[in-house]
Amino acid sequence: MSDVLRVQWTIIPRTAPQPWLTCSRCGEPRRFRSSDKIRVNANGKRVDAWLIYKCTCCGSTWNRPILERRQVQTIEPDFLTSLRTSDSMLTRRFAFDVEGLRRRAGRVEEFDDALVIRNVLSESTMPTRQLEILCSVPEPVGLRVDRMLANELQLSRSRVQSLAKIGELVAFPPGSHLRRAVRDGMRLVIDLPGYSGWPAIRAR
Repeated sequence: MSDVLRVQWTIIPRTAPQPWLTCSRCGEPRRFRSSDKIRVNANGKRVDAWLIYKCTCCGSTWNRPILERRQVQTIEPDFLTSLRTSDSMLTRRFAFDVEGLRRRAGRVEEFDDALVIRNVLSESTMPTRQLEILCSVPEPVGLRVDRMLANELQLSRSRVQSLAKIGELVAFPPGSHLRRAVRDGMRLVIDLPGYSGWPAIRAR
């Protein structure tokens, strides 16, 4: 018999990371956001492709390289078609490639607005005394663990920190911090004192 409710939370970010770049029109560093448009330039046997970003203040553009002087025969035809049509899945994949973006831009801002999809993995067969949350984060997100728990469990962030301090909230792997962004594979185990006073935590 078990008194543990195991759930999976899949965290889907709504806003892609945005690089800070010196805008040629504004004359100072500005955030740039993905336009979800890809520009392709085929010159003979070689192809260049860029994901177009726009300054959030003036709309000035920055072209983030995807392909540089690549020979056409080395590119998968389906991939090339996706580039030419600005396929939404492909543009999202590049927009959320935060490490690749940092190599081009240095400073990159991540955002905490995200959709949390909850699914029950296994139900408790007794009155629930412990909640175990497995975090699935398919794309990078700036959502802090403490804020996510506060939002989803309808608690104050101070209450979340208090639970961690007294050992009733434990994050794995060891060394994970509640004030940092949630990461894929993180596991959160919460003791549920006085369960009847807790909000509903089942899948939506």
